[in-house]
Amino acid sequence: MHKIQVEDKEFEIFLENDNLNKRIRLLGIQMNVDYEGKCPLFIGVLNGSFLFMADLIKEIDGACEIAFMRVASYEGTESSGTVKDLIGLPDDIEGRDVIIVEDIVDTGLTLTHILKTIKAKNPASVKVCSLLLKPASLKHKIEELEYIGFEIPNEFVVGYGLDYNGLGRNLTDIYRATS
Repeated sequence: MHKIQVEDKEFEIFLENDNLNKRIRLLGIQMNVDYEGKCPLFIGVLNGSFLFMADLIKEIDGACEIAFMRVASYEGTESSGTVKDLIGLPDDIEGRDVIIVEDIVDTGLTLTHILKTIKAKNPASVKVCSLLLKPASLKHKIEELEYIGFEIPNEFVVGYGLDYNGLGRNLTDIYRATS
């Protein structure tokens, strides 16, 4: 079993890049059907979603636009429970089909805050695409969670955009903590 060290934590391979790419291709196919003839606005939530967003957008056949926003709520390996400001949310959302792209949905607290803010700008529709979902951690039901790459257990993961104290985002696979 391939293990890596990130700071004081040991991680083992969890989802290989090949599996990630296959699943992202399928998400893209689903979106191409759902948004045929439309021009959705993909909003990536930084920093974690940047690799997923880049690969996902390559699978979209029709017209689309992209933007990025940033929100802060994580400290170390646990959600802090507070959502700080949303930075860089586009102004021109009214009447648009919006797809929020997340790396992981954990408690749902951050996402609920993002959705409330976006809905206040009167989009035509809002859906969420998350590479990972931790159903056991979810504290809020999120109706807009339409596209899910993988449901995972309540474990700490790193790689493919996900970090541990800012490190590990550059790993091509996703690893889970063993220590």
